[in-house]
Amino acid sequence: MKKQKRTMNSKYIINSLLTLLVILGFETRVLSQNENGIVIDKIVAKVDDYAVLMSDVENAYEDLRSRGVVSEPEAKCDVLESLITQKMLLAQAEIDSVIVLDAEVSLELENRMQYFVNQFGGSEEELEAFYGKPLEQIQEEIRDQLKDQLIISRMNRKITEDVNVTPSEIRQFYHRIPKDSLPYFSEEVTIGQIVKIPELSEQQKAEAKALLYDVKGKILNGEEFAAMATKYSQDPGSASNGGEYNHFIKRGEFVPEFEAVAFKLDVGELSDPVETEFGFHLIQLLERRGNEYRVRHILIIPEITQAEIEQAKNELDSIRTLIVVDSIPFETLAKELSDEKMTGQNGGYFTDATGSDRIPTEQIDPDIYFKLTGTLKVGELSEPLEYKMPNGKRAVRLIYYKSAYKPHQANLKDDWQKIKSASLNEKKAKAEQQWFENSKYNFFILVDQEYEKCNILGIN
Repeated sequence: MKKQKRTMNSKYIINSLLTLLVILGFETRVLSQNENGIVIDKIVAKVDDYAVLMSDVENAYEDLRSRGVVSEPEAKCDVLESLITQKMLLAQAEIDSVIVLDAEVSLELENRMQYFVNQFGGSEEELEAFYGKPLEQIQEEIRDQLKDQLIISRMNRKITEDVNVTPSEIRQFYHRIPKDSLPYFSEEVTIGQIVKIPELSEQQKAEAKALLYDVKGKILNGEEFAAMATKYSQDPGSASNGGEYNHFIKRGEFVPEFEAVAFKLDVGELSDPVETEFGFHLIQLLERRGNEYRVRHILIIPEITQAEIEQAKNELDSIRTLIVVDSIPFETLAKELSDEKMTGQNGGYFTDATGSDRIPTEQIDPDIYFKLTGTLKVGELSEPLEYKMPNGKRAVRLIYYKSAYKPHQANLKDDWQKIKSASLNEKKAKAEQQWFENSKYNFFILVDQEYEKCNILGIN
């Protein structure tokens, strides 16, 4: 019984870390070569049409070992099992028609690339020098992996969406933890924001459309679409490829405004400018196959001017007066008026992965942390501050420094939400394990003889 529990927890930890490592796009290594210097690789497992390569296992194991998560070679069995279960989730997602929009992938990819750049002091050049390849190539190399991981996460949520924990289960979970094993939390703060995203003027929209009409005219007069896309498009995911997506797009994968136009076009036809939340598009349909289509496009993203920024600051000044002078709760106005919906739905507050609004100071955005340590005191609300959102767009926000917490050992009173999350994750891990056990016979799963000793999912 103890061995079975350890195996499940080990698998849960390894699977979570493997997902994180793939999403973050860690560089893989060349692990083995023959005498001619050619990399040796082979398929070591298959789940329906999804393959796991030997290099996948070796690279993942080396990444985990270098981080001290695993040490013994036998852990490769756990790594392989986690990779196989991920392929099972992808196969099941295909059956259940679980999809992730390309727009979601692009946004997440943009956020990840910004994270990478920040790790190199904000220098794209240093990042490119470290990996020895241009930023666009790095993005393309991790795009498909990132999309798979988003699908896997969505499928996992579907499996565990009905899993909940009661207050009694949370307490039982907490009391099972040895006192000397309780986590120690560093300094934490509760901070919130109310965001205003400046609106484009009608003139800016007209200028973007005019540019795309001009580009359309040039293409109709013989200019190459690919050359125009490379020159004008501001879509980092397709501009370097002449505006083209090299795969068929399923209905529902792109935002509705884009898709509605794409499906109305004849093959080879150019659209008029199309406005979406990402900007303005010129679309050309390349091929249609039932409910799938292949397109290329040119994206123009109009620049927000300082006039729009000042208008947003004036709006936030009025909101600040309502809070400071008229005593309207910050949380109420954040829910009603903030343009940033993720924090807005939480009453403006930032939350961690557990849903707690108590954030370790080392995880805070550097710009916000500078305000907390420089000019703001607990209970104070900042003046309107301009900043850049993760997608690179300019916006303005108020920052509210609600409270601060000293370092402490985990306890039910102060850390209920985090302990609840840990308890829920444990219960979800059991539900996922049960799903794997119940579903493994629904797929064609083949494991190489080299890994027979692992008894993967009990199928060997």
